[in-house]
Amino acid sequence: MKICKTHHFGPVTGYELGFSPIGRPLMTVFFYHVDGLIIDTGQRHMRQAVFDILDRHRPDRILLTHHHEDHSGNAGAVRSRYEVDVMGHSLTAQKLAGPFKIRAYQHLVWGKSDPAPVLPAAEIRTRSGRLIPIHTPGHSRDHTVYLNTDQGWLFSGDLYLGDRIKYFLADENIHDQIVSLKTILDHDFDALFCCHHPSVKNGKARLEKKLAFLQDFCGAVHHLRQKGMAESDIIRQLDRHQDRLVKWVTLGNACFANMVRSALKN
Repeated sequence: MKICKTHHFGPVTGYELGFSPIGRPLMTVFFYHVDGLIIDTGQRHMRQAVFDILDRHRPDRILLTHHHEDHSGNAGAVRSRYEVDVMGHSLTAQKLAGPFKIRAYQHLVWGKSDPAPVLPAAEIRTRSGRLIPIHTPGHSRDHTVYLNTDQGWLFSGDLYLGDRIKYFLADENIHDQIVSLKTILDHDFDALFCCHHPSVKNGKARLEKKLAFLQDFCGAVHHLRQKGMAESDIIRQLDRHQDRLVKWVTLGNACFANMVRSALKN
């Protein structure tokens, strides 16, 4: 099953894409178009839908929030088809310099990203105002958001995802995420153009709620550790059993236990 929906947020257009070989997609992903800029490029399995959209709204450059295959999946193909530059963090450039390994479920759900040269992300001036990149690691080491300081828009990639997170990827870092959330909350914005759950009003409040949740979670984990509990016991104590389907599909690469393990690393 494929999903392709268009969402209009004033001058910003969001394209919501979903793919599943069986049944309804577990998760959809957005990419955004504004002033000729494309922020992220969607998953490879939806490449033809991306081409159909961009044939009507030709881009003049691509900004990537990070290298994950649901965000960079069409960057190389869009670059070649429309002869535009791809921009992102230097770590994104390293990842996309050649093929990078993904797991079987990622092949099935998203598809593999093609290599693409990535130029350093720099401040961009558009009709809607100044857009600046801000490095926000945690979800991935290269994660970068783009802030329109004139309009109060934040193109947040996967910095938000939700108020209360149910699971982490194995390589996510909860402490880096907390620092990144604090960093971005020092800036002014209202619209949160998340790549999975956009919130065009009160976006800053959404990130504040996520920050509070992660801080409380870390506090609970460390409280139990100080009581002498082992990692496995802390996981059982705090587990709300909300990650079971994702844990099964990803063979444990995304699960609640990874959140506990990340919190214990500091």
